[in-house]
Amino acid sequence: MDAPTTESADNGTAGGGGWFTPRKTPADTPLTDDRRIPGGGDFPADMSGTAAARERIPPPEPSAATTAGAPRDSAAPPLGPLMPEQRGAVTTDEASSDAARVRRTMAEIAPVADKVTSYFYALLFVRHPDLRSLFPAAMDTQRDRLLRALLTAAEHIDNTPVLVDYLRNLGRGHRKYGTRPEHYPAVGECLIGALSKYASASWDAETEEAWVRTYTTISQVMIDAAAVDELRAPAWWYAEVVHHDLRTPDVAVVTVRPDQHYPFLAGQYTSVETPWWPRVWRHYSFASAPRADGLLTFHVKAVPAGWVSNALVHRASPGDIIRLGPPAGSMTVDHTTDSGLLCLGGGTGIAPIKALVEDVAERGARRPVKVFYGARTDHDLYDIDTLLLLQHTHSWLSVRAVVDRQKRLQLPDAVRGHGPWTEYDAYVSGPPGMIRSGVGVLRDVGIPSERIRHDSVEELVLTGS
Repeated sequence: MDAPTTESADNGTAGGGGWFTPRKTPADTPLTDDRRIPGGGDFPADMSGTAAARERIPPPEPSAATTAGAPRDSAAPPLGPLMPEQRGAVTTDEASSDAARVRRTMAEIAPVADKVTSYFYALLFVRHPDLRSLFPAAMDTQRDRLLRALLTAAEHIDNTPVLVDYLRNLGRGHRKYGTRPEHYPAVGECLIGALSKYASASWDAETEEAWVRTYTTISQVMIDAAAVDELRAPAWWYAEVVHHDLRTPDVAVVTVRPDQHYPFLAGQYTSVETPWWPRVWRHYSFASAPRADGLLTFHVKAVPAGWVSNALVHRASPGDIIRLGPPAGSMTVDHTTDSGLLCLGGGTGIAPIKALVEDVAERGARRPVKVFYGARTDHDLYDIDTLLLLQHTHSWLSVRAVVDRQKRLQLPDAVRGHGPWTEYDAYVSGPPGMIRSGVGVLRDVGIPSERIRHDSVEELVLTGS
């Protein structure tokens, strides 16, 4: 997710080598006090929210990692108001009631989501102006990301298997933004203030209690994950661009060298910040398995109004320094089984698919791997030669291009004509819409949900997939 982050060394106008110096912490850059709602409009006159909520979000408890002095990631608590040992006893019935109240709130605010977002940030920056400098100077393109992530987690608070990993990744990722444990109560206070204003029809004391318990649990999981991560990894890595290959007018393959060892798994992704847009981070998948030389490769497509993507495609060049967040994502190969791999990659979503193929090859396994590579035109198959070379080298690999010239043949639908796939593990990577339809098709052809892995947990949780 893209949310508050640390300051960069200058105002973003410096080019290439004038930005970050590796292994040095960027100096703070003062920001002007913009007394307006992010994205436009003046602050509302009534900023009170729910006054009681200001004292209801308890301070975070010390994490297990902090108190024990050693990493204990597996010790992070289960989600939600399902923790009788924390914040007082909570019964199963009460937990279920909390989830129902949270969802009623979400349903009520859905038609006015933009107003809720604006009011939330207005409360946050007026009550806690010191937090404004943690956010990008321009909030119009990503102002809803923090709030959206919190609401996503709250709405799915009783879906523990999905939300545990989601929240841990959020907590680890927030380290690069400069987020500290003491920031969480302020955010929770303003979250409840905004919800109470715009969900007035369903809001009452019991609903507020449900949200306090839910947010307290969410924030504690994130805080604990960040504390564990701090013991074993930096908040971010600097990386120098060493190669920039413009494959099409809007797609570049960018290779970087981190300033220190960067551990990740094939199929994962990271967040990237460029010197031209400080405090604006975007996610990109690794396009190869871990390499002996430590280099990292990304496939980047410039999209309209995409600040980071356009900078990486059209402005970056060898010698430029970017920043990387921690690796995240669970779309990795299960090497404890010899099941086949069915891989669907659309557009630049082919990048992590190629990484998975390399990962299987490096293990020396001969398990069957079937890759469906989707594109709108032949020209968009920018990495097909690399995949065909891998196919020529490995007899267990099959690569099939799916070109949707007239928007009639969708990549997931192409899978139906082949198979059977019941003995395969499935991997889907690409735009959120393709992932959603792909997951549906894979279920239809007999692959159980637990054997389907995909990118973008945040997008899919948001859509209920």
